[in-house]
Amino acid sequence: MKEILLTVSVIIMAINLSTSQDNRLTPEILWKFGRVSDAQLSNDGKTIIYGVTRYSIEENKGNTDIWSILVSGKDQKQLTNFKDAESNQRWSPEGNKIGFICNESGSYQIWEMNPDGSDKQQVSDVEGGINSFEYSPGSEYILYTKDVKLDKKPNEVHKDLPNVNVRIIDDLMYRHWNQWHDYAYSHIFVASYINGQLIDDADIMNGERWDSPLSASFDQAEITWSPDGKMIAYTCKKLTGKDYAVSTNSDIYLYNVEKGTIENLTKGMMGYDKYPVFSPDSKKIAWQSMETPGYEADKDRLFVMDMETRVKDYVTKDFDQDISNLAWDEEGQRIYFISGKEASFQIYYYDFELNTINQITNGLHTYNSFSKVGKTIIGEKQTTSMATEIFKIDEKKRVDIQITYTNQDIYNKIKMGNVEEKWIKTTDNKDMLVLIIYPPDFDPNKKYPALLYCKGGPQGPLNHNFHFRWNFQIMAANDYIIIAPARRGTSSFGQEWKAQISGDYGGQNMLDYLSAIDTFKQKPFIDEERLGAVGASYGGYSVFWLAGNHEGRFKAFISHCGIFNFESMYTTTEEMFFVNYDYKGAYWDFDNEAAKKSYTFSTHKYVQNWDTPIMIITGANDLRIPYTQSLEAFGAAQLLGVPSKLLYFPKETHFVLKPQNAILWQREFFKWFDKYLK
Repeated sequence: MKEILLTVSVIIMAINLSTSQDNRLTPEILWKFGRVSDAQLSNDGKTIIYGVTRYSIEENKGNTDIWSILVSGKDQKQLTNFKDAESNQRWSPEGNKIGFICNESGSYQIWEMNPDGSDKQQVSDVEGGINSFEYSPGSEYILYTKDVKLDKKPNEVHKDLPNVNVRIIDDLMYRHWNQWHDYAYSHIFVASYINGQLIDDADIMNGERWDSPLSASFDQAEITWSPDGKMIAYTCKKLTGKDYAVSTNSDIYLYNVEKGTIENLTKGMMGYDKYPVFSPDSKKIAWQSMETPGYEADKDRLFVMDMETRVKDYVTKDFDQDISNLAWDEEGQRIYFISGKEASFQIYYYDFELNTINQITNGLHTYNSFSKVGKTIIGEKQTTSMATEIFKIDEKKRVDIQITYTNQDIYNKIKMGNVEEKWIKTTDNKDMLVLIIYPPDFDPNKKYPALLYCKGGPQGPLNHNFHFRWNFQIMAANDYIIIAPARRGTSSFGQEWKAQISGDYGGQNMLDYLSAIDTFKQKPFIDEERLGAVGASYGGYSVFWLAGNHEGRFKAFISHCGIFNFESMYTTTEEMFFVNYDYKGAYWDFDNEAAKKSYTFSTHKYVQNWDTPIMIITGANDLRIPYTQSLEAFGAAQLLGVPSKLLYFPKETHFVLKPQNAILWQREFFKWFDKYLK
């Protein structure tokens, strides 16, 4: 308890030192937040274990500890305090132990402790360490994942050149999102679990050159045990090279633990199939499925298969929303899931008997995940003004009750701006939602500069969330009004709205942005002479496009990791299925009218119109939108004489993750906009 009080005291002191006089949110405070993750409900539904990550700005790194709390909100405890991070906390099936992963012994291994945090003991001793694990329902086995090196490095082929530094590449997918291929593959192992030890480890993917879970997220939820402990269902995309790069065809595979056999349950389903979950009696299996080959933003559908007949049912056929985070009730009569509706993400359930879908939660928030045991449901929720915390959901009353208050000491000392939802008409007479975030102490009699927020994706949600870099509240805290439109391509507004953007990057969604800024700049409290636009990834592309087509609306821009040149992007990105679908083909396919139209939207073709100050940001290890896209844009701005600045992070990726780099990012962000908008 003394350690906890000391930690809180240090946080409060740091906040007092770095908070401005009017108690506004600052970059330094943002990195003092504890980040809640991976909440796990005990089998009796009474206790939650979860991770809290805290960052040291001075040490420039974070550390995650495991905590526990009763569902009632009482008896909060910090269970671990090793020098490095702990993760993957799991209740043993009997509930008498908590398993977790840490590298206290020099490599990442499974450890166990009592529910009160005492008697920590190392369980596994796997060469090279492990990435994740799950207990079997009867505790007879443990499955774990680890990297298995199957490919030879150049110095292993040319043994007389041990110090050679080269990559020899003859196929695609040699790099993915944030890392180059490391000659290894994530495999699933099954081991007997006897007297607290692992024995007879077996690689169920022996010799296979593909990953489970899938690269690049390696999400452990893609693998699951059947409740009877006889089967493991896992997600895998059994393709390599160019075939892997152009396809989204992952499948659900079934491994029989006793027989050692493997069966493809989704053969012939050509899109993404992921996240299998068994019914309580192991007689059915549910999963998320996309239909269209090569389309990563297709509707996420709920499928259920009868394990005896292998007949599958498309459950959400008449439900025009995506689904995620599947969980069965104990009777196998309902499947609970998360789905987005108009920028908020709620918990729903499907009732098999009534063939109905029912929404449980309500409000302007985002549920990231949830767990259900018996009648108890707990979930991880965030809002635009609150970082993730754990809530208990009362299904009958349709209300949720906050359990954890990880950052309450921070909220007590800072002011948040009000958030409003506004609906406006677009140029094609559609209704579009726009989020407006006001500065703290907003005065409607004053005039404020405003920032148009251009979301990334291009598909995906614009939702009520608390981002630790693209944070609406910290933008508002610097006395900007934020205008965030849910333009075409945004999810949670139906598949038609989301799908429209593919092949039309410089089309209707750009008109949606202009509709938003033109509508709100007329408000008496917004100064239309002090407007800026900002965005990352596809949002960065949007900023580049607006820079060449804004007709004097904006006075400053910031583009982070944006696409500048479609032609060079097409062959230097890694997931070819993305550009194939969204660009509608290759730039050399001259007979493809859809592709020809798409490439006219490349922002480098409008760069001659650039005349507005622009800051461009990129990371050298961004393999999704290679950093050279940003260098091209910066070079063009400089040669055109446009006031411009480049932030180049040599060790960051598509994201800026190191605390000190992120704080500098925020400082430069506001320094740039303040210069031109204030």
